[in-house]
Amino acid sequence: MKLNTIIKSIVVFSLLSFSAVNDGGNTEPPSKEDFVDLKELMPNLRSDIRYYGSNNFVGRPIEGYNEPKCFLTKEAAQALKKVQDELERLGFGLLIYDAYRPQRASDYFVEWAKDESDDTMKMQYYPNIDKKDLFARGYIAVKSGHSRGSTVDLTIVSLKTKQILNMGSPYDLFDEVSSIETTEGISKNQHSLRLLLKRRMEKHGWQSYQKEWWHFTLKDEPYPDTYFDFPIE
Repeated sequence: MKLNTIIKSIVVFSLLSFSAVNDGGNTEPPSKEDFVDLKELMPNLRSDIRYYGSNNFVGRPIEGYNEPKCFLTKEAAQALKKVQDELERLGFGLLIYDAYRPQRASDYFVEWAKDESDDTMKMQYYPNIDKKDLFARGYIAVKSGHSRGSTVDLTIVSLKTKQILNMGSPYDLFDEVSSIETTEGISKNQHSLRLLLKRRMEKHGWQSYQKEWWHFTLKDEPYPDTYFDFPIE
């Protein structure tokens, strides 16, 4: 590689404060153009970025969430806009709980999980599961699809009333009742709303996660092997 090319890469990395790690362990500077601020693309989009504050399963702000913003790769953002546009025509819209997640946040979850005495939020978020089993049960990942920039956690809201639709279980409740397909412990209407969200997302290129009705990953994600680590700010 020529010297001027190396210098240019270092400068770009410094200016953007971006980093990414692929499965081979190499660090590379991604382009700023690869990520989109969702609210700039979709003005009516609502958000409740739980990991920026304390209302989450850890009970405190998470490493890497410096601002309550939501970013996705441009491909994922455009696919999500199609869902938002379609729902808006029906009088509804999307609310984002989490989108791009820095790898350092997943690392933070790993460290938190090691301390079994820290169970402040257990009754609210994982009442029926031992903390030590959250990774094995598939509710938390050492490397999350969120860090690849094309995974999103969301729900549906009414544009008229501003109310969040009742899906039968709250966001990030680590329990069998949160399965996207379950009919036990929820009403028929709540099950129908989960399927409505699932089908609208699938129609525009998203794949659901069976254990969590709110969790979707773009099928043709642009960086399937890269885990980004730039902070959200």
